[in-house]
Amino acid sequence: MAARCGWVTNDPLYIDYHDREWGVPIYEDQRLFEFLVLEGAQAGLSWYTILKKRENYRQAFDSFDPEKIAAYDDNKIAELLDNAGIVRNRLKIQSAIGNAKAFLRAKAEFGSFREYIWSFVGGQPHINHWSCLEDVPVSTPESDAMSKDLKRRGFRFVGTTICYSYMQATGMVMDHITECFRYRELSREE
Repeated sequence: MAARCGWVTNDPLYIDYHDREWGVPIYEDQRLFEFLVLEGAQAGLSWYTILKKRENYRQAFDSFDPEKIAAYDDNKIAELLDNAGIVRNRLKIQSAIGNAKAFLRAKAEFGSFREYIWSFVGGQPHINHWSCLEDVPVSTPESDAMSKDLKRRGFRFVGTTICYSYMQATGMVMDHITECFRYRELSREE
């Protein structure tokens, strides 16, 4: 059996997420936006809770199309608040809408959201070399800078810990521990 990072449970959904997605660089704007919404929804909850609801989020939030989400009105907010398949938190739902608007502004300014968001790591994934889970930080100067700038641009639910988790999920930083089989695979892509 392949060694995995210590946060992975025996749940097939978690294993699949770890083995196929976590730490793999994402460069496509809509997928980057998807993770921004999901990471914000996770605030105060476990990632597993959000992962189980991910397909429901895709359906409820128009496959994370930022242009559609930016146009959501009070009727759509009421519909989302009645949707048991997602986290029904008014502030998080409203932040997804506001973040879609801020996302579109950043995309217009930089030509793509990717150009903007990846600038916090110099456009290349940071490959870390942690020997154990306890060594992995919850924030870094880069996530601090990202959080500060996102907030300045009107994004919400983007504290430094959420930003660092976002960076890990989207492969901006690769934080698989060195004993994990994904560490070997992803560090070769350096």
